[in-house]
Amino acid sequence: MNKASMGTSSLLHIFLILALLLGLAKPDPDSLQDYCIADTKSSLYLNGVPCINPNLATTAHFTTSALAKPGNTRANTFGFNVTLTTVANLPGINTLGLSLARVDIAGNGIVPPHSHPRASEVTICLKGSILVGFVDTSNRLYTQQLRPGESFVFPKGLIHFLFNVDSLNPALAISGFSSQNPGAQVASLATFRSNPYIPDDVVKKAFQITTQDVMKIRKNLGG
Repeated sequence: MNKASMGTSSLLHIFLILALLLGLAKPDPDSLQDYCIADTKSSLYLNGVPCINPNLATTAHFTTSALAKPGNTRANTFGFNVTLTTVANLPGINTLGLSLARVDIAGNGIVPPHSHPRASEVTICLKGSILVGFVDTSNRLYTQQLRPGESFVFPKGLIHFLFNVDSLNPALAISGFSSQNPGAQVASLATFRSNPYIPDDVVKKAFQITTQDVMKIRKNLGG
């Protein structure tokens, strides 16, 4: 076998292994029982949360009022607040591969461009008028203005946003996620407020901006 054939064979072998690994990968494991109430007092470090004895399960483990109250939209410069169901306030979601969030947006507020690395999201507008959208990996924008009762889906891992087009009145939405721990990364904060900072030369080159621009943006974002 010549070197070219050996190289091609090795590449095919690598691609096959990657394909198998990607095919086996899942964001959340399938549950092997009816439910697994999160034991939030455990000191074990697992990919998830260990379960309590099923015989100790009660109705309270499957219900929460965490989303009943409005969030404080003045806590950040963007004018939004997200209240998420977690195993701490809704232990019955453990291993079920889902979670919910209440999204409060002040007048003219925005949930800035961000992504969820572990979940797709479906959002329903309950109050107000919300402009939503996401950008795919071809940089194509999909956007829609939602009114009460209307929904929109954000595919897993893609950058998306929610913007309250009403400058005077707040908006409210509820989002569902395909993971009990979807994660969230705001693009602007990840780029300009990382700890430690991404080197200025990298940021300047990536955004074609000056050192003064970098300093101004970091200051505007609370840096």
